[in-house]
Amino acid sequence: MTGAAVSGLLAGYGIAIPVGAVGAHLVAVAARSPWRTGAGAALGIAAADGAYALLAVAGGTALVPLLAPVATLLRWASALVLLALAAASARAAVRAHRAGAPPDDRPATPPHRAFWTFLGITVLNPMTVLYFTALVLGGHAATGPAEGAVFVAAAFAASASWQLLLSTTGTLLGHALTTPRARLLTALASSALIASLAVGVLL
Repeated sequence: MTGAAVSGLLAGYGIAIPVGAVGAHLVAVAARSPWRTGAGAALGIAAADGAYALLAVAGGTALVPLLAPVATLLRWASALVLLALAAASARAAVRAHRAGAPPDDRPATPPHRAFWTFLGITVLNPMTVLYFTALVLGGHAATGPAEGAVFVAAAFAASASWQLLLSTTGTLLGHALTTPRARLLTALASSALIASLAVGVLL
């Protein structure tokens, strides 16, 4: 059990700590939203990681031939969604800046909506399931049902803890950047990062 827990924690942190496009978008959303919205988004990412860990443990070798034919399609879908997010975020930031509305006047995204949005975004990333499948095939997760459950729970807990740290950092960043120009530049920089990482998915 201890080995499965350690493997799950390492797997969860291994996929969560490298901050990619989803992590950058999480920080940007948290910076302009209440903490509960960022927390909902963070748990959505962790839920996707946990679901993929469960699929990897349950499916094992069967996942590889199933994913291979649709890997390119998933990669394109992921890149298009990320580009759309980058464009929407930049457009919203420019409109808010031109309108001159105070940040507190902007409607906050409900936590449950942020959860499902980020869950969907993360699910579109085929590298997550391939990552967990590789760990299972390499023998880093236990083979029994109980050990598999511990592995999945530990992977979810690790991902959740890191994503909540990112969302909290974004919230604190949002409180620090109070001027309209600072918020605009931060939002545009986040959008540019998301767009560049989306292109990197294709390359």
